[in-house]
Amino acid sequence: MKPLYTAHATAKGGRDGQVKSSDGVIDMKIVSPKELGGPGGAFTNPEQLFAAGYAACFDSALRHVARLKKIEGYKDSSVTADVTIGQLPSGGFGLAVALEVTVQGLEHQAAVELVNTAHQVCPYSNATRNNIEVKLTVK
Repeated sequence: MKPLYTAHATAKGGRDGQVKSSDGVIDMKIVSPKELGGPGGAFTNPEQLFAAGYAACFDSALRHVARLKKIEGYKDSSVTADVTIGQLPSGGFGLAVALEVTVQGLEHQAAVELVNTAHQVCPYSNATRNNIEVKLTVK
């Protein structure tokens, strides 16, 4: 792989701690959600951060593919990522992702083809492929 950019972030205190990027843009408290035994509240958690990153990255991949392939009719898109954490049969923990993709300006089949191609291009999709379940839904 030819490196293009490297992000740097540090976590301290795990799920009930702090995360900070090297440039200070991200500097926030992390709190476990109630569903995982934490207090919840107006704080983020690792799954939300992963969902936000995957959604943004996948939408960029859609736009990149549409531009490269000069797909006529493509107007806009949005991606909602649901990231679920759960217990694996082995006793560890795993993630599952559901991406709901809305594509404006294309017939459904053309949108499905665009989404499938973006899934081959997106770095998050490539990182998770064959490691976690990723379900794609095209609206």
